[in-house]
Amino acid sequence: MELTGGRGSGGRGSGRRDRRWRDGGREDRRGAGRRRRTLLAALITTCLVVPLSAAARPTVPAPDPARLGRVTATTLDAAYAANRANAAEASRMAADHGDSGRADVERAMADDPSRQLLAFDGRGAGRATEVFGDLARADRIGVLIPGSDTGLDTYGRFRAAAEALHRQLAHEAPGTPTAVVAWLGYETPGTVSTTVMTTDRADEAAPELREFIGRLRVVTGEDAQVALVCHSYGSVVCARAASGLDVEDLVVVGSPGTGVDSAADLDTPARIWAGRGAGDWVADVPHLRADLFGTTVGFGTDPMSPAYGARRFAAGSGGHSDYFTPGSVALANLARIVLGETSEVGRD
Repeated sequence: MELTGGRGSGGRGSGRRDRRWRDGGREDRRGAGRRRRTLLAALITTCLVVPLSAAARPTVPAPDPARLGRVTATTLDAAYAANRANAAEASRMAADHGDSGRADVERAMADDPSRQLLAFDGRGAGRATEVFGDLARADRIGVLIPGSDTGLDTYGRFRAAAEALHRQLAHEAPGTPTAVVAWLGYETPGTVSTTVMTTDRADEAAPELREFIGRLRVVTGEDAQVALVCHSYGSVVCARAASGLDVEDLVVVGSPGTGVDSAADLDTPARIWAGRGAGDWVADVPHLRADLFGTTVGFGTDPMSPAYGARRFAAGSGGHSDYFTPGSVALANLARIVLGETSEVGRD
């Protein structure tokens, strides 16, 4: 039986029905087109709206390398003091400029003699590297690499993650000399920005991370075991820096992808780990990579995919910001990886 009736198969009534079907099909197509255009407009808006800072930043001088000298195990305390002095100067300038929020953050860094600032730069969004534990004597060291929207204004949450990991290391292996380094050593992208969808910021950060790990080895010596713990966009940074890095483990958590198709493509002898909480919205991000107008957008294969080839570890039921929550499955497993207790790591 013909489904598209005409004069010879049902007369005028059938013809009217056929026209309605055809008109309905055109309406469906127009509706689908409108939905696609709306989705595209929303996507473009999301990608192009870049948050503006609340206030212009004062012109803060760059850190003076001569003030720090070459950092070694014996000069760590002097380096910490010099960077607290840098933070104090930046705090005064921020206060004079009327930026009380930034001034408070920097003053807290400067005024507490227990703060171990291995690096500080108050320019722009700001950068800082802070140590928890005795770095010169540590046998096991975790280096945290943050994701998007991390700067001095939001430094407290990043610092809290590093503190939590350091406490967990002490809980898992009491008596083992450990340290955690919070490395905010690059300009992170905004969560709502074009930069968060490309590797551009990671490409800029990679040489700096490689240089930092090299300088870290001057302090710790070659026997210390180092693990990179890379959160969200930080996993892209770690992936771009991976080749040639002197680390034993590279861990990605809440990763949108690393910009390569497999762990083997990272070209590193380090063990590659991946974990993601059941409530992490990153699971819904399309794991694609495409060239748009000469720019590569997206980060490719999901590191949690079996095809990627990472060692998957259990990260519990938490969301994107919950990996360093005290008492969580994710934090316990991250500590075991840093400690080299690979057989104790819960697998996903």
